[in-house]
Amino acid sequence: MFVVATAGHVDHGKSTLVRALTGMEPDRWAEERRRGMTIDLGFAWTTLPSGGTVAFVDVPGHERFVPNMLAGVGPVPAALIVVAADEGWMPQSAEHLAALDALGVAYGLLAVTRADLADPGPATARARAEIAETSLGAVPAVAVSGVTGAGLPQLRAALDRLAAQLPAPVVDDPVRLWVDRSFTVRGSGTVVTGTLGAGRLRVGDELELAGADEPVRVRGLHSLGEARPEAAAVARVAVNLRGTPRDRLGRGDALLTPGRFHHTDLVDVRLAGDPAADLPATLTLHVGSAAVPVRVRPLGPDTVRLRLARPLPLLVGDRALLRDPGRHHVSGGVRVLDVAPPPLGRRGAAAARAQVLAELDGRPDLAGELRRRRLIRAAALLRMGVPVHAGPVQDGPAYAEPVAGDWLADPAHWRRLGEQLTEEVARHAREHPLEPGMPVDALRQRLALPDRVLVEALVRPPLRIHAGRVGAASANALPEPVALAVQRVRAEYGDRPFRAPEADRLVDLGLGPREIGAAVRAGALLRLADNVVLLPDALDDAVRVLAGLPQPFTLSAARQALDTTRRVAVPLLELLDRRGATRRLPDDARIVVT
Repeated sequence: MFVVATAGHVDHGKSTLVRALTGMEPDRWAEERRRGMTIDLGFAWTTLPSGGTVAFVDVPGHERFVPNMLAGVGPVPAALIVVAADEGWMPQSAEHLAALDALGVAYGLLAVTRADLADPGPATARARAEIAETSLGAVPAVAVSGVTGAGLPQLRAALDRLAAQLPAPVVDDPVRLWVDRSFTVRGSGTVVTGTLGAGRLRVGDELELAGADEPVRVRGLHSLGEARPEAAAVARVAVNLRGTPRDRLGRGDALLTPGRFHHTDLVDVRLAGDPAADLPATLTLHVGSAAVPVRVRPLGPDTVRLRLARPLPLLVGDRALLRDPGRHHVSGGVRVLDVAPPPLGRRGAAAARAQVLAELDGRPDLAGELRRRRLIRAAALLRMGVPVHAGPVQDGPAYAEPVAGDWLADPAHWRRLGEQLTEEVARHAREHPLEPGMPVDALRQRLALPDRVLVEALVRPPLRIHAGRVGAASANALPEPVALAVQRVRAEYGDRPFRAPEADRLVDLGLGPREIGAAVRAGALLRLADNVVLLPDALDDAVRVLAGLPQPFTLSAARQALDTTRRVAVPLLELLDRRGATRRLPDDARIVVT
């Protein structure tokens, strides 16, 4: 199937032509049929000579209903432009063509209707000249009559050729179904319709309703009037939603693959049309089937920032148009450059931003996004429409390889962060020589990193992470004053390993509370209790001495064998108990556990 939208001035025979091609009535409302004028979108389909199917989105031509027309054209890849032979090129012909051009529609046909009432030549020549100046370029033209049927076989053949020219749909892409109709079917509940431009829908799929927190589930699918278990792009589809109230969604909403779209109310775009400086402060943005008021802030000659009245699920590269509804004027097409732009709070930020945007073309660029954002989660890039795939860069590793978790980093920025981390750790060691390293959270703040796992990923030898701090890899690294104090302890108490210096003696040796803490953390001293420290090999030596005593032994016997005081013996034996080297018996005696 391929989907084509009609376009053209009111009363030029768009609906009559669709009716003649399909045998179906595209005007759904009784008022439309009574007045002979399309007011809202209509839908019909037919089989082409090749056996393929074309589905039509028939749009109204009156200037009062241009928003309805744009809702139908927005998601559709091709257009059938209709011009009446007896009236020729008219104002809504021009506005509809401007809308197609703004949306970047590149595939289409020209049907010159009422060829039974006037020579189609002049109207054809004028229309083809107008169309050639737009994104559609040179299009085939067919003269037809929806009343007599003349030219319909040629138009069907031209539609077949148009279908063959369209790019193949990407059925593996995430779904973004812009809703153009919403209604209730008795016994089934809420049904929405739209043009599925990419992806695949299946009965039972869980989708996300744009702007809502809770998921919705596909209860049933219809395409071309038939129930189907699945539908793949490109297709007109009707989706029956389970348990979703009718008033929860309508035209301009979207059904989405969960987690694959960024909902944004702020976008930077490139404008094709009126100069940015000439735009009014408020316009209407038309994208998909949505029409949302926006505030316009010019940045560069052809770049603007748009503040949307409500968030929309937009991607980098999306095409949309800006329209001034008061003047019935299409201000221009826009191409989305950034769906998560930075704030412009500082003086000169807008000018700097304009320079950045001048280099963007609206095509998703992983390497460029990483250079601009430096650090970002892969899932966030996917929601912006930037594919995340491994690829080499000139001066670094694969730039899509996560540096930690799902965090991606610009290689040059990541190297700078590593250098900065080393400098910060060295600075901290100079300013706090008795601390065993710089706390990870403090490093995260100094490096302005959003996640501590990034700090951990940046640590490389000779640095290491120990007990939540980043410091030298050597466990024995001590500031020189502390190392000298420990040497003095070893010289004075080496032959009396179970005698602990008194508090005042520790101070004389140069070991205050901070110095003792540093020595204990480095394994240079063993702390038994407050101000009770021994050399680190005292435990093994104590076990050997105690093993030589008659078992079990008392505290007094242990104290005498170790040639120490009760101040040392009690916490020493309690530590040996905790480590399982000794076991305390009910009568307070102990044995060495072999």
